[in-house]
Amino acid sequence: MLDYLRRLATTGAAYTAASIVSKLFAVALLPLYTSYLATADYGAAEVMFTTVVVASIFVRLGVIEALLRFFYLPEVDGDEVVRTGFGAIFWASTLGALIVLPFAEPISRALLDTDGAADLVRISIGGLWILTLYEYLVTLFRLDERARAYFTYTILHVLVAVALTVVLVVGFGEGARGLLLGSYLSGVPFVLWLAWSERRRLSLRPDRALLRRMVRFGLPTMPAEVSLYSLQFIDRIIIVRSIGLAEAGLYALAFKFSQAIQIFVRGFQLAWPPLAYSIADDEEARRTYAVVLTAFTALCGFLVVGLWLEARWIVRLLADPSYFEAYEVVGPLALGAALYGVYLAQLVILGRTGRTERNLPATLAGVLVNVALNLLLVPEYGIVGAGVALIVSYVVVIALMYAFTQRLFPIPWQWGRLAVITFAGAALVVVGELALPDEGASGLLLRAALWVAYLPLIWLGVVRESERAAVREALREGDLSGRFAGLRSGEGGAAATEEEARAAALYEAEARDQDRGGL
Repeated sequence: MLDYLRRLATTGAAYTAASIVSKLFAVALLPLYTSYLATADYGAAEVMFTTVVVASIFVRLGVIEALLRFFYLPEVDGDEVVRTGFGAIFWASTLGALIVLPFAEPISRALLDTDGAADLVRISIGGLWILTLYEYLVTLFRLDERARAYFTYTILHVLVAVALTVVLVVGFGEGARGLLLGSYLSGVPFVLWLAWSERRRLSLRPDRALLRRMVRFGLPTMPAEVSLYSLQFIDRIIIVRSIGLAEAGLYALAFKFSQAIQIFVRGFQLAWPPLAYSIADDEEARRTYAVVLTAFTALCGFLVVGLWLEARWIVRLLADPSYFEAYEVVGPLALGAALYGVYLAQLVILGRTGRTERNLPATLAGVLVNVALNLLLVPEYGIVGAGVALIVSYVVVIALMYAFTQRLFPIPWQWGRLAVITFAGAALVVVGELALPDEGASGLLLRAALWVAYLPLIWLGVVRESERAAVREALREGDLSGRFAGLRSGEGGAAATEEEARAAALYEAEARDQDRGGL
């Protein structure tokens, strides 16, 4: 079992290298951006970034998701799949942008509750076209397993986007326009370069018969993807309409800080499906799924406790003082990100059974709860109410997914250990918030000590003595890479086969949404 956890950690780290670097840049630049942007401007930009992601899900029509599946089918020419998918994406994104462009003014009033912001909408419509093509083209790196090229390409894009955004926001005082223009215009040369370098297998004339098959496969994934992502979209619109763009800016900043959890969740999201599907024996799979969820929950719990307890100091360090109140919702949003990871663990179970249609009722229920709670809580409790609504929504989704998966593929979840992880984390947060100082060096250090105390609580209260001994033995041996290599070809480990590649590709599309939007 320890080998499975080691393998999950190793592959998860490899998948998230580019994401980690980009997020570090994003966080490092927050003090600069928040010094030059009013909270309302920052809120407007973040609302538009999120809107573009949702619109892109519709424009794609599930074609990218289908690309990730059809490319590996033996009876289909992979290059023809790429050509057909690109043609469909190009025309869908182009027509979609042209259709909505005349409605920029009413869209700005609907989303931002203000006049005179139509230019932000027009920039975002152009960004929709660039983002959709960029997402399709960068997927080709993953299809070809060009990991180094993928990393280099994405990091170069981040560097260009950072430089251009700083020039526009700081040098030219473009505010929200600068954030949007920097994020989207920086993608233009990369889209053009990759389109030129891949021109031999791209086409604007899709194969209609193949496209129909791809859309039939991909289109049903769209409602669940939209409904799940809307949990991060609806709250911002309700915040804008209820309490204003300034509060939306605070909420967006807090969301940025919660990405410390999201980076880890992304790694889990990409690494877990191929490992989970590679376990052929159902009983071994059940045991492994239970252990992995326990380990994942423990690590997420540790990160959530730290972010929650130290939120005040994080915001003071990395943002302008006018954004300080964002600290109030950093902890709840971090918990929401962790719960999203738990949902992903259950989604793999549905994938194993082939009953992925059960995902949609669960996510739709979460959306309905999210809307109701935001409408109820945001006017009274502000952005904290939105954070609570997000947590409850994910709990509803997880509960329904549990009900579905236990009927289809029962898992012996380790409820005792999960209870210790949950209640220990909650108790530390409560003690820290009620009993420890909330300012000064003493408050920072005392809260840090309380946070670190979570580790021995988990080590002694969750991990059994035999498991602790196994971990100590593995650390003494130190040959983690050798063990990992042996696992990939040895008994019970199920090597990284074509099936694993297919599984990883099918789930990569959802993972991309974690990194979309602006810097």
